[in-house]
Amino acid sequence: MADEANGSRVGTVFLAFVAGAAVGAGLTLLVTPKSGEAMRGSLKDLTGDTVDKIKEYAVEAQEKIMGTFEQGRELILDRKNILASALDAGKEAMAAERERLKQG
Repeated sequence: MADEANGSRVGTVFLAFVAGAAVGAGLTLLVTPKSGEAMRGSLKDLTGDTVDKIKEYAVEAQEKIMGTFEQGRELILDRKNILASALDAGKEAMAAERERLKQG
């Protein structure tokens, strides 16, 4: 579980880094002397790349979340089965003890 939380924090930091890099690149483009058409082209390319990266990271985050959800679900089902088996064993032992006491 700690590894999942650590992976989540690393992903968040990385996404913040990418967003900061995109903002920094955008500001650089704005202060660099270029013609209007060249600047619009540069901004369009930067925006497209940034949107693609954000979509990619969102898909990766969703996959990690779904994986963690499935692991948790499997763990709960395993624990439920163990608990049910223990409960059945306890009922059987109690029934056997009652039977022994009736006969004794």
